[in-house]
Amino acid sequence: MFLTEFFGYFSLSALNMWAFLMAFLFNIFVYSLGVKRDTTLLLSSFVMMVSYSSSDYFLTWLSINELTYFDWALYDFFTIAMLCIAYKIIKKTTPSFIYLLIGLSVNLLLTLSMHLDAFILHNQKPWLLWDVYTVGVTVIDLLMVVSLIFDRDLLALHKLKNKTISYFKSNDTHKVT
Repeated sequence: MFLTEFFGYFSLSALNMWAFLMAFLFNIFVYSLGVKRDTTLLLSSFVMMVSYSSSDYFLTWLSINELTYFDWALYDFFTIAMLCIAYKIIKKTTPSFIYLLIGLSVNLLLTLSMHLDAFILHNQKPWLLWDVYTVGVTVIDLLMVVSLIFDRDLLALHKLKNKTISYFKSNDTHKVT
């Protein structure tokens, strides 16, 4: 809760919204140069910018209904669905795509756990989960922005994915007899 107490909800959500907007504008520039035109990079950054802009605290502050953690989990779920649809259409991804899917999935799980804790179990006292949620979602959001801008495998997730897939695909070396 330190980050939200220090910056406030509006500042963190505005930072995330601004960061995804800048990543989208940067990818428009890269696309206009003719680089990575046949990948999901531009469409992914557009989907992320629209998702984070539509779920921003400031815009929802103007709403009649109060947003809950479940609403943000739905935003993450629909963003994952839109990214998968973009992948089905274009069929060629960039290194940032797996970072977006993993980041949104972890955010979805953290948000659902906060919804369970605050709205179903009616816990009003801050504890470790609340701090893990605040720091985890903020760090993951910034990692997703960085992955959209640099479009590199910064944490070697693609290597890990490829080694895991190759481990399970090799039939003759890992048989139990």
